[in-house]
Amino acid sequence: MRSGLDVLFDDLHTLVGKRVGVACNHTAVDRELVHLLDRLRATNIQVVRIFTPEHGLHATAQDMIAVEAGAPAVVSLYGHDAASLRPKGADLADLDVVLFDIQDIGSRYYTYQATLGYMMEVAATTGTTVVVLDRPNPIDGVSLEGNVVEPGFESFVSAYPLAVRHGMTLGELAIFFRDVCNIRCKVEVIRVEGWDRATWYDDGDLPWVFPSPNMPTLETAAIYPGMCLIEGTNLSEGRGTTRPFHLLGAPWLEPNEFARLCRQGALDNGLAGVRFRPATFEPRFQKFVGIPCHGVEIFVQDRYAMESYLLGLVTLEAALRAAPDQFRWRTETYEFVDTPIAIDLLTGSSEARVALESRIRPRELVTAWDAGRKEWEEARQSCLLY
Repeated sequence: MRSGLDVLFDDLHTLVGKRVGVACNHTAVDRELVHLLDRLRATNIQVVRIFTPEHGLHATAQDMIAVEAGAPAVVSLYGHDAASLRPKGADLADLDVVLFDIQDIGSRYYTYQATLGYMMEVAATTGTTVVVLDRPNPIDGVSLEGNVVEPGFESFVSAYPLAVRHGMTLGELAIFFRDVCNIRCKVEVIRVEGWDRATWYDDGDLPWVFPSPNMPTLETAAIYPGMCLIEGTNLSEGRGTTRPFHLLGAPWLEPNEFARLCRQGALDNGLAGVRFRPATFEPRFQKFVGIPCHGVEIFVQDRYAMESYLLGLVTLEAALRAAPDQFRWRTETYEFVDTPIAIDLLTGSSEARVALESRIRPRELVTAWDAGRKEWEEARQSCLLY
């Protein structure tokens, strides 16, 4: 398998004499783990400006931590306010091309795809071409889960009308943003060679570079479409531990009872492929830093049978039942938005929150979304490249 970066260097003549920008982070490496910027420095291509996403060029910043530019030729696309998420027109106006190479993980909340869309919105006003050096969707390109963002619930974690698990590459998303979302940007996609969209990342032979500080493994990416929902609560999602998103809990949960409710919820809702272990952990940063939390650790037994989004809903239901007096939805500002609240931004509507509060079972909720997702699936189909 060859990434778009590897394919790009087969023929660089289209970049010769152009003023080039590069939007990337540490994942922009070829199959020998040489970074895109290092490869470009060895050519006569003129790199004028570098754009960095959330977490920064080297992924040293935690989530929702502002990243400073650090150098005149570097533009941070994750600063102190919502305006910082988009490049300024002046940042693109003197560029002919922006090469965009960042490894995504296939979930709507993961903000790299929003950064691509925002880059395209501004590039559409400056005439700059965005060239996506494509990479595989690591959790396969066929499995689809969850609902589509409703109008009024857009944010950095729900910027465009996508399903939670969208089954697309960043190159395909660029086509979707152009053709379906009507972002009239000039887009080119340098495709991955040798990728079968039904496969997972480790079915190929490209090296896995952790895409962000709390995405250490492919298995973490597999559960993220569901377990990121914990960010919208007062539970710890395991940040500050070596098992982010696999661990969840709070000081006031009783681990054995919570594990029992998670297991019962999985059984009642037909959730397969996962197991729950009662667990105690102590985060070293973020929620409950230095305080023992009690909850569960999630083990993936069968990633093909597991429905990640349903897993997230089942654990939320268990938390609501285990400690109704202590459980709370997060109400603090989330990704620069005060209202709607975080859980509604993550789920793209208020429906999931209201349903869980009303004791509607997660399986019923997931099934109800299937019909409404069909129209989106048809639009998605026209944008697929593989």
